Amino acid sequence: MAPVRAGTDVEAATGDRAFLRAMLDAEAALTRAQAALGHAPAEAAAAVTEAAARTDLFDPRALALRARSGGNPVIPLVAELTAAVPAEAAPHVHRGATSQDIMDTAAMLVAARALPLITGPLHRAAAALGRLAAAHRERPMAGRTLTQHAVPTTFGLKAAGWRSLVLDAADRLTALTLPAQLGGAAGTLAAFEQLAGAPGSGPDLAEAYARELGLAAPALPWHTLRTPVADLGTALAFTAAALGKPAADVLLLSRTETGELAEGDGGGSSAMPHKNNPVHATLVAAAARQAPPLAAVLLGSLTAEDERPAGAWHAEWQTLRELLRLAGGAAHHLAALAEGLQVHPARMRENLHRTRGLVASERLAAELSGLLGRGAARRLLDTAAQRALTDPRHLADVLAEAPELADLVTPDHLKTLTDPTTAIGAAPQLVDHALRRRPSADRKGPA
Repeated sequence: MAPVRAGTDVEAATGDRAFLRAMLDAEAALTRAQAALGHAPAEAAAAVTEAAARTDLFDPRALALRARSGGNPVIPLVAELTAAVPAEAAPHVHRGATSQDIMDTAAMLVAARALPLITGPLHRAAAALGRLAAAHRERPMAGRTLTQHAVPTTFGLKAAGWRSLVLDAADRLTALTLPAQLGGAAGTLAAFEQLAGAPGSGPDLAEAYARELGLAAPALPWHTLRTPVADLGTALAFTAAALGKPAADVLLLSRTETGELAEGDGGGSSAMPHKNNPVHATLVAAAARQAPPLAAVLLGSLTAEDERPAGAWHAEWQTLRELLRLAGGAAHHLAALAEGLQVHPARMRENLHRTRGLVASERLAAELSGLLGRGAARRLLDTAAQRALTDPRHLADVLAEAPELADLVTPDHLKTLTDPTTAIGAAPQLVDHALRRRPSADRKGPA
């Protein structure tokens, strides 16, 4: 029931097994970090790491069922991991940590591993859209505002705008800081200092822990300081929502009545053999509608009481995973859409001329204002536009009959002024300017 992300790389990277692996990696990294500081035997770190690598020893469904008694899956996982290591290593499993340390760190690990699977397709989409923008920088088409023809634009400018949004999304994801979490029972690191017997060893351990995982070192334990999750969630929601813009445009421009675009590998219908549905755009649009409310859940979790909240933290787990999947699915489908998009210039030209010169009325207003004055020119154009709509006739022919213009503008010049293909303004130059922007480097997640 989730075709947006079904079969994508990000789906596998955010599944139950992926979260299980991340929790086990977090546990093993903690013991290794303690060993690196002399707080645990090297043999214990090796034993915990070896057992944690055996994800087949652990059943995510069984952990979920057992998590009901304590409210999170770390509690039963620690029990099973402890049982899986030699007796002499058992005291060093999860030593000094609290469940939230492992859950939060695992969430950051999953995100770090999933984000390259989102930014990669985003960069593919941006490259394809850049090629479209360059190829069609002067391709005239009707610009539309409030669903109606407005003034001419170019398809290249539209594609350049799509590319800009895609790069905005990729840049936001690449710039994220994903920290490890380590605070102990109530964020004071007290247990770690007591275990090590050395004041200040807690902050040193947090840094060593982060290095083991390839995550950022936390400035403070962030059990109830949920900036990392809120930043991640809003960046993912922005990504899905921003990709909805090109999807919405493709959906409108691929309507049978418009026919200016088509997906190269559109989907069929169970009942109508002739259909070539814009499925990629449809799935991106579906993701764009789902993501913003999920970001609101994560923003709501910023209001976290005490040193560990009841419910706010727990509400993040599925929400964050779904945002990763929606953003990843949207990026996957937008890349496929952009790389296979079919452009139909003849239909663009046909639709541009459908209003018989009216779409160029802005340029006419500027030209005639210099001859008649602004107010008189606007009144003349309002009357002529209504006549052109009701007759129906070409706007240039109606204006050619206006007494006010008899000695001021020739019929041929009126034809030139109402030719929408020559009224694209600075669109080509704007395309060139937009294409100078280069993508940020892909985020490199931990192994």
